[in-house]
Amino acid sequence: MKTFRVASILALAAAPLLAQDNPLEPKEHTVPWGANTRPRDPIMAKDGKVWFVGQTGNYVAWVDSKSGEFKQFKIDSGTNPHNINIDPNGGVWFTGNRNGKLYKINPADGKLTTIQLDPSVRDPHTMIWGKDGIAWFTAQNSQKVGRFDPKTGEVKLWTPEVTRSNPYGIVMDSKDRPWFDLFQTNRIGTIDPKTLELKEYILPAERARPRRIAVTSDDMVWYGDYVRGYLGRLDPKTGKVDEWIMPDGAGSLPYAMTVDDQDRLWLAAVGVQPNKLHAFDPKTQQWVASIPISSNGAATNTIRHMTFDKATRQIWFGTDAGTIGQMKVPTEIRKLVP
Repeated sequence: MKTFRVASILALAAAPLLAQDNPLEPKEHTVPWGANTRPRDPIMAKDGKVWFVGQTGNYVAWVDSKSGEFKQFKIDSGTNPHNINIDPNGGVWFTGNRNGKLYKINPADGKLTTIQLDPSVRDPHTMIWGKDGIAWFTAQNSQKVGRFDPKTGEVKLWTPEVTRSNPYGIVMDSKDRPWFDLFQTNRIGTIDPKTLELKEYILPAERARPRRIAVTSDDMVWYGDYVRGYLGRLDPKTGKVDEWIMPDGAGSLPYAMTVDDQDRLWLAAVGVQPNKLHAFDPKTQQWVASIPISSNGAATNTIRHMTFDKATRQIWFGTDAGTIGQMKVPTEIRKLVP
């Protein structure tokens, strides 16, 4: 039997603002090709280059994490790259959100290897790699979840139970199982990598709309409820769901999400301006950080996706204000009462 727990709204509303003993100071790099190109979804490679895409600018690019140097690779108009990721061997891949393709880019010369998907997959959205070298991806408006084996070129597809489910964020657990949000439903799905069986978990709150997702080291599945303003945790073994309201309340609109090496969950609240990065510690079940992100003084600034680089202990994010942001995360964050 599923259980459901909600943190006290009144208690959180009365809580003081959060601060840190080691201040987290975001640094942002202004993308030279303009905010209207929508730079997004940065991820760091082992050589220190942080790759990202220009979704409406039709380019793939990197910024050097130390020097701040940028380099751009133009791609075909109409590709509209959405998400970029790095495979276990260091290969750089991205999704063609408008043309139904997956791509691998050669970092040396920008040459592309193209994977044409089934015509039913019009909009590959977010892509993730397992340790086994298999890629999984969502296709939001095509209502598909896909699996791509680069060794054989085989692509398998699954269609969730609900007709308009909109598969969105996707991550891997320690057993190489993909987990994904079904954004237009109160469901989270997974696919067994051995049996290839699709399983869906129904969240207790009917209005819940999970958008991005993360998995901690204990294989607990976490999500940001975009509609209700909660952080949620699903225990895959029992189906139990717990929830904690966001520090900014029901209007938080939690969007981008990642987890650091201390199992702290980081969520971007885009319903407030400037956006804020909030950190939640599962050990204490408390919000322990709240950092405003005021990119280029923009009135509107949406952080859509974040990644955490374990080697450098940095969170990377893109903003609609035309920046690529980075933030060093200390090992310990102590909640201080002003």
